[in-house]
Amino acid sequence: MYFLSGWPKRLLCPLESLEQPLHIQTDPQRAFFAVLSPSQLSVWYCRPSVLIVSYKELSKAASQFGPYKQAEWRPDSTMIAVSTANGYILFFEIPSTRDKYLYEPMYPKGSPHLKGAPHYKEEQCAPSLSLEMKKVLDLQASITSLQSMLEDLLVATADGFLHLVHWDGMTNGRKAINLCTVPFSVDLQSSRAGSFLGFEDVYIRDMEYCATLDGFAVVFNDGRVGFITPMSSRLTAEQLHGVWAQDVIDGTCVAVNNKYRLMAFGCANGSVQVYTVDTTTGAMQFSHKLELTPKQYPDIWNKTGPVKLIRWSPDSCVVMVTWECGGFSLWSVFGAQLICTLGGDFAYQSDGAKKDPLKISSMTWGSEGYHLWVIDGNSSSNMKPERDTYNEARQFGILQFHFIKSALTVNPCMSNQEQVLLQGEDRLYLNCGDAAQAQSPRNTSHSEHKPTRERGPFSDGSLDSQGLSTLLGHRHWHVVQIHSTYLESNWPIRFSAIDKLGQNVAVVGKFGFAHYSLLTKKWKLFGNITQEQNMMVTGGLAWWNDFIVLACYNLNDRQEELRIYLRTSNLDNAFAHITKVQADTLLLSVFRDMVILFRADCSICLYSIERRPEGLNPTASIQVLQEVSMSRYIPHPFLVVSVTLTSVRTETGITLKMPQQACEAESIMLNLAGQLIMLQRDRSGPQIRDKDNNPNQRKHLPFCAPVVLAQSVENVWTTSRINKQKRHLLEALWLSCGGAGMKVWLPLFPRDHRKPHSFLSRRIMLPFHINIYPLAVLFEDALVLGAVNDTVLYDCLYTQTSAREHLEVLFPFSIVERTSQIYLHHILRQLLVRNLGEQALLLAHSCATLPYFPHVLELMLHEVLEEEATSREPIPDPLLPTVAKFITEFPLFLQTVVHCARKTEYALWNYLFAAVGNPKDLFEECLMAQDLDTAASYLIILQNMEVPAVSRQHATLLFNTALEQGKWDLCRHMIRFLKAIGSGETETPPATPTTQEPSSSSGFEFFRHRSISLSQSAENLHSKFNLTKTLSMPSGPSGKRCSKDSDCAENMYIDMMLWRHARRLLEEIKLKDLGCFAAQLGFELIGWLCKERARAARVEDFVFALKKLHKDFRWPLPVIPASSITSPFKNGKYKTAVGEQLLKSQSVDTFVNMETDTGVSNTPRSRSWLGAISSSQREIDTVSSHGPHMQDAFLSPLLSKVSFSLMFLSVFDR
Repeated sequence: MYFLSGWPKRLLCPLESLEQPLHIQTDPQRAFFAVLSPSQLSVWYCRPSVLIVSYKELSKAASQFGPYKQAEWRPDSTMIAVSTANGYILFFEIPSTRDKYLYEPMYPKGSPHLKGAPHYKEEQCAPSLSLEMKKVLDLQASITSLQSMLEDLLVATADGFLHLVHWDGMTNGRKAINLCTVPFSVDLQSSRAGSFLGFEDVYIRDMEYCATLDGFAVVFNDGRVGFITPMSSRLTAEQLHGVWAQDVIDGTCVAVNNKYRLMAFGCANGSVQVYTVDTTTGAMQFSHKLELTPKQYPDIWNKTGPVKLIRWSPDSCVVMVTWECGGFSLWSVFGAQLICTLGGDFAYQSDGAKKDPLKISSMTWGSEGYHLWVIDGNSSSNMKPERDTYNEARQFGILQFHFIKSALTVNPCMSNQEQVLLQGEDRLYLNCGDAAQAQSPRNTSHSEHKPTRERGPFSDGSLDSQGLSTLLGHRHWHVVQIHSTYLESNWPIRFSAIDKLGQNVAVVGKFGFAHYSLLTKKWKLFGNITQEQNMMVTGGLAWWNDFIVLACYNLNDRQEELRIYLRTSNLDNAFAHITKVQADTLLLSVFRDMVILFRADCSICLYSIERRPEGLNPTASIQVLQEVSMSRYIPHPFLVVSVTLTSVRTETGITLKMPQQACEAESIMLNLAGQLIMLQRDRSGPQIRDKDNNPNQRKHLPFCAPVVLAQSVENVWTTSRINKQKRHLLEALWLSCGGAGMKVWLPLFPRDHRKPHSFLSRRIMLPFHINIYPLAVLFEDALVLGAVNDTVLYDCLYTQTSAREHLEVLFPFSIVERTSQIYLHHILRQLLVRNLGEQALLLAHSCATLPYFPHVLELMLHEVLEEEATSREPIPDPLLPTVAKFITEFPLFLQTVVHCARKTEYALWNYLFAAVGNPKDLFEECLMAQDLDTAASYLIILQNMEVPAVSRQHATLLFNTALEQGKWDLCRHMIRFLKAIGSGETETPPATPTTQEPSSSSGFEFFRHRSISLSQSAENLHSKFNLTKTLSMPSGPSGKRCSKDSDCAENMYIDMMLWRHARRLLEEIKLKDLGCFAAQLGFELIGWLCKERARAARVEDFVFALKKLHKDFRWPLPVIPASSITSPFKNGKYKTAVGEQLLKSQSVDTFVNMETDTGVSNTPRSRSWLGAISSSQREIDTVSSHGPHMQDAFLSPLLSKVSFSLMFLSVFDR
């Protein structure tokens, strides 16, 4: 919503007075601000913040009047009223001096800036003003509060009187009201029967006028708070009536929010109680509370002191709160905390030393909420102003904080977008990532009614949307600097909007507008500056395809207009479609091909918009569709926060009789001072058939009476897209409710198009809490996008001697970071709580392709487990069994449970597995599903919950399975796990992992800290755990404590399993697997093969073994040329039958018989066979003109008599 940016600035004062400021107040237009010191009144210009004029009281008059205390501006900014300590009110007049300016911008030669533009002087030059004291009024009592009311000034004094003073004719219009004569009651229905204050010394400490409630919020000196309203137009004692807030007895200050009709009362305990007025009874109704919680601020939450100041922002969306002991915090309108300076880098230095919090004695907001001027109370009491060596000016005790805010605060039509757009005074912050990557949007710009998310042939269903890749992007913002030419003459920026593709943005300043393309990196401004300056946007702006739709006031014709500009054409009125509007437009929104306007006469007007291709530059036409009067339901047009068209329907309109109605505008959503009101089309009568092809000419249905959907609503999100696979998410209504979190108005659909139950509602409102402030909703991706303030300390750059002089030391550098949060698990949980498991399954299955869906299930299980297992009181209807049963419907059930358990305390495991099932059964299910990694995680559970014998049994099963599947990393972990179990066995499972005996826990602790991290490489694991050929234990305390007997027994147990697996591989002639097995696990292969040469290493079928060997290593089989077969040897010993027999690939016995016939000696099965091969090699060398194939053919018969184990070694030697 609102976010701090950068460092604050300290204003420089050119005056030589040593008086420090004590009060600051902006004028109603927020172009100037007045600064009070004990005997001086100064008027400053806001942009730039420069001093214009100052009035210094003479010493004689100063002693008579006393020090200055408060200042109040006249609504037209022509006078200032100043109250003094001795009960005087000084009226200063600010006469207008036309065509006189103190500061003018200087541009270099050749600069494109034009000084002859309209309103140039007013916008870019600081005017010259003068202060003249016109009147002095003595009220003969100490003044406690000043409040401006149009042409009147209301003054509260310490003698218990209210004085109504006219700005003109002050003596004749003076009236005094004794508070003791004003009746007070709990509501207005008690009429005049209310009780009086009853104390002579009761007076008003602070008060503020609320125009939309037509009354005053007051705080009395005894801590009571109330609301005083006139019963008629006359403000007299006989016509006033007061209403108490019964629960507040320690009030200190008050501030009112006219847009939301809220009264915020600061209390002595550091909290802020926010009240509204019940329109039916007139009683003060509690809304919410702003307070720091011990969970967030354990050291300071109850040490802030009383609330000192409360100030609402100009757009009434946030409120700033300060305390007597220092510090400030920023809250949204309904209680979501945005900023607090009592913790983090604001409260502590980089070396951990605690800072003195900023004590604010006065503060005021600047134009559009971009600036906040505060008076530093610390500087006025501790620091003396020092002269700056460069500016020859004095350090003034006024700080200027800079803010950026969401576009939703002033342009709520952005709520149907999925981009986050923040606006500052001179730049925009976008989260849409690289616009060049967003060429394939969710929906095309000219066919919004077609189904979206059409999958490509290679789409995996996880990242098939443009939103998840480009909307999330990276953590950095895309910053767009607003064009300086437009900004200089039209500051401040009031509205901004971004199109659905995230490729174009438009901004509105004081006059005209400009738009920017993220693809071309260029701004487009009005070519005719006169057209820009004659146009003032009043109701906001929105994008419709390639067109910009805005409601403006034509200054020349004095006419409200609705204009449409084409993005690709020149920015000129000649290319705009202009439609005149009857009344002032306050709000504008676009839904598909319709435009909705809310006007100052409390009426809603619907327009149809249509694209017309005409030549090179297409145009758009607008036609009125329908007008709806809301004057009966809206007491004041300023109270309407947002208005939008949606396709959302209630249970009367959600029937499946007319499914084509899903594309139509079914209802109007109106946010009236936080109350969300829905006006749905009345389909109770006869339906109108679409006989005419032109939808603009057919008669539209009327709207039903408004229905209140929710309270305390800050923002509303809906979408115009259609997706049959995710109807729950796209047809829902998403609400932001401040401190109460979010709400979703979710549709409920019958399964498989069955007839719904008559008792089942068609929609349900589900509340849920999130940890961020929502700024956008990704509907199909089940994500909430937001932003959060972060800080960076730079105090280490300065020495301790100069630390007090630099704001970089006193305050951290504030930055804004993008953030997001999953909300799907909250909705699923709320559905399960309400026994809507079928709807939860439908919703979950529609989102099962999301990449973070497993995390959603884990979050839901973890949150329910933490709440129920740690509850101090018994839960009559626990939700955990239902959640466990729900998760079993998905294939990720086993992983979800074990991940949740490993992230949860051991003390909660019994409660968890009592609901999800026995961990031994879950372990066996993992083995049956061949999910060994998950099964390994379950071993940790079993090691803590079962006796070591059970853990060893299951670990052995997993170890054997991992050996069979060749998962060597897991095998290494299992070796360590088995050794850890054997290092200290106990017959009973330990109570908790932290209270185990050293002998039984140390090995497991080593294993658990190292974890079953299956992603580590074999090389790292081999070096870390020293898995050598001897299979030694890992070095550590547990290994040292183990006795030699248990160590040998455990090593023998593991070696037997390794031998058994190696013997099976050798018997199955899987030599490659045997080699990998030996290399990965450090198996001593040579010694073991020597032992097995007469058993498993003996070859029974040599031909099969040879073929298997070639197949495993992917070696080609030997091929003997025909010439080599027919050619006789030199000594004539061998015949051609040898080659024929080789080609026939007969059995080993054939080769043995053949060797006997040819007279070849039988070589014994020993290592001396190498000598025989050497002699045979020398004999082969004597053969002339024979290649390597003949050598292979000659060697093959010799190997028939050799042990299979020795053959294996020769193969690896080769």
